[in-house]
Amino acid sequence: MNFLRSLFAPRQPFRSFALLDSQGRCQAFKHSPLPPVGDGWVEIEEIRLNWLHQALPANARVSPTCALPRVQPILAT
Repeated sequence: MNFLRSLFAPRQPFRSFALLDSQGRCQAFKHSPLPPVGDGWVEIEEIRLNWLHQALPANARVSPTCALPRVQPILAT
C-alpha cells in the first residue's frame, strides 16, 4: 500500500547546481531536489557539459526569488 501512495505523492522538482572554484570556473554539476551542502554551489537553469572548467555565462544562474516582506503588526498607542 505504501508503494502505491509513493507513486502518486507529490515530489519536489529536481534543480540543477554548479560548483564554482575561487576563480568562478565550473568544477562539477549536481541535479537534486535540495541544494548541496558546502560553499561554491550556485543554482543554474540547466546543465551544459561545455561549461565544465569554464566560467559560467551570466544568464546561466537562477535569479534568487525574494521572499515576501513580513507584515509587521500595528502597535497600539
